[in-house]
Amino acid sequence: MEKSFEPLAVRMRPQQLEDIIGQDKILGPGKILNNFIINDDIPSMILWGPPGIGKTTIASVIAKTTKSRFIAFSAVTNGIKEIKKIMEDIDNGLKLEKTIIFVDEFHRFNKAQQDAFLPYVEKGSIILIGATTENPSFEINSALLSRMRVFILEALKAKDILILLKRAVSDKKGLNNTISISDDLLSQIANLANGDARNALTTLELVYNNAKVIDGIHYVDDKALEALGRRSLLYDKKGEEHYNIISALHKSMRNSDPDAAIYWLARMLEAGEDPLYVARRIIRFASEDIGLADINALKLANDAYSACHYIGMPECSLALAEACIYMSLAPKSNSVYTAYEKAKKDALNTLAQPVPLIIRNAPTKLMKESGYGQNYVYAHDTQDKIAQMQCLPDNLKDQIYYEPGNQGYEQKLKERLEYIRNWHKSHQKTKD
Repeated sequence: MEKSFEPLAVRMRPQQLEDIIGQDKILGPGKILNNFIINDDIPSMILWGPPGIGKTTIASVIAKTTKSRFIAFSAVTNGIKEIKKIMEDIDNGLKLEKTIIFVDEFHRFNKAQQDAFLPYVEKGSIILIGATTENPSFEINSALLSRMRVFILEALKAKDILILLKRAVSDKKGLNNTISISDDLLSQIANLANGDARNALTTLELVYNNAKVIDGIHYVDDKALEALGRRSLLYDKKGEEHYNIISALHKSMRNSDPDAAIYWLARMLEAGEDPLYVARRIIRFASEDIGLADINALKLANDAYSACHYIGMPECSLALAEACIYMSLAPKSNSVYTAYEKAKKDALNTLAQPVPLIIRNAPTKLMKESGYGQNYVYAHDTQDKIAQMQCLPDNLKDQIYYEPGNQGYEQKLKERLEYIRNWHKSHQKTKD
């Protein structure tokens, strides 16, 4: 086989619509994007999905099937200035044919740079196709997004990737049957690719290039993958998947599911997430979802943070695992969270009345003469360690924020709070 300097993944990129695998929901016969391409009626669009699933391939197929002029850019390597120059030439009538501009990694342009496309898309001077791995709702200018169709592409299934691998083994543009590799090993490569066809084809090419060659055939040992390291995990510490997985961890602990919690923890840590970030989120969880139902939860969460700070990864992974399991199994209560949210709402939205005089300090003579601290009762001097004083401002004096639940230690706090509130009611009647 003649040596090609193009990567296998590039050589095997589908050239026709029917060769694209795994996106039948939008590209299958009669589906909307399929119809757009066949009818050469391409709208401005965003192709959104994880890496290696065919976004650039779809754009390439559009380029080959459309009657429009097709110009491809990458937001990584091309600046907005050169793209804008082409759009201005089009707008000025220098290029009269319909023009499609494809921008890969579209989210790399900031919102201000994206604004440069808006007038040309709005007037129909260009058809813009942007490919992105990031959620368009967060990364694409809303005005521009409202004028574009969003097509969601899915991660490829292992069976789809296996078809692509077998195609690469036999195709003349690929390895042209110059490789001896077992179906089991191809299946392993497909599974380890994590839905990324480019990753799978790159792995196949790597084992091909490192295989033993006899009479022009590359014989791949079934243990070849062991030297390639571990599976590449889909995770972006600043992207949507970052928030998706930390949400999964939080909600798994909230649902008292330690198995799911430990899995999502491992997904983050093994993909390179900062353990201190995870530890901070566990501290938040301890207060938000456990609160006073288990008074040890916050202590343990802080201990896990300290462990991460002192020893780092990979040693601190077990401290975080311990914390995740504990949080999952601890009794749950969101009463602390609810109490604070109610108080925050009143603090922000009600009249900010002054602190009642009775509970103000009076360090100066003038303040004492003005009534600061007058009639204040030192609770420790009373028999019940409670004083009949109004501590909230007048407009909120009867407001209740903290309502303890029935889980764990909070049941004891509930009994104590009921006693305190009943005490105030009985002493209020006596006072009246």
